[in-house]
Amino acid sequence: MRAITFAEYGGPEVLRLEEVPAPEPGEGQVRVAVRRAGVNPIDWKIRSGAMAGGAALEGPQIPGLEIAGVVDAVGDGAEFRVGDEVFGWSATGGYAEFALGGAIVRKPADLSWDDAAALPVAGETALRVLRLLDVKAGELLLVHGASGAVGRFATQIAVALGATVIGTAGQHNLDEVKALGAIPVRYGDGWLERVREVADRPVDAVFDASGHGVLPESIELRGSKERIVTIADGAAFQLGLPFSSGGQDEQTQAVLNEILGYVRNGLQIAQGKAFSLEEAAAAQEESRKGHPGGKLTIAVS
Repeated sequence: MRAITFAEYGGPEVLRLEEVPAPEPGEGQVRVAVRRAGVNPIDWKIRSGAMAGGAALEGPQIPGLEIAGVVDAVGDGAEFRVGDEVFGWSATGGYAEFALGGAIVRKPADLSWDDAAALPVAGETALRVLRLLDVKAGELLLVHGASGAVGRFATQIAVALGATVIGTAGQHNLDEVKALGAIPVRYGDGWLERVREVADRPVDAVFDASGHGVLPESIELRGSKERIVTIADGAAFQLGLPFSSGGQDEQTQAVLNEILGYVRNGLQIAQGKAFSLEEAAAAQEESRKGHPGGKLTIAVS
């Protein structure tokens, strides 16, 4: 099969399109013919070595956590059948023509391949952090980066839970944030004063999905370090704030089905550019620049 691999840490130039053996499903496993693979910041962070903690790379790796595709082979005891349309997390890397499914669920017929590939990482992250913040109906939540992939989901889910959301974004995305059900506020210098101007009561919790150096002023806004969580700013460690990065324990079918519940109730998904497998390096660079304008995907087939 064709797959993107990297055998050393480094920049996008270490990515190679190669022919490699297709993975074979073991007991309880399924192989998926990948239609779309999601592109996330974690992909290029892993490729760069930033997540390795100084450890050497153990053999060639295939990047990509998110897949949407069709089951084409099953192991003994698998709960899916050949031909099932599925999406979820990949156990072997998503930038490939075939991947073993990790936690996957059946894809609704009316959910596009691109939208399905956009749900696992951003959806799980939004749900996880909202739970960490213990957001309740009637509370006021500030979401930094409300127009980004995770911020969009967090904003819509919090609104569905009955919270009022103030969402920060760039000037050109403020109308979009408003359409999500939030009170839009332009980010950048002066954001704290602008939030205070629109808030009719104290902010109960802060979700930083942007990583734009907003944590010190978020502490000032809250008057404490309680109920502030970031997924993007390493300054959290020096400031004594939670940095939530998740892991395989959160990659479950239950989470995917919970996300699907919000999709069925109208959760909006913003799509950005779709790249070919040959353009995987360009896709990761687009993600690294930080303003993709929607979900980046790789159209494998």
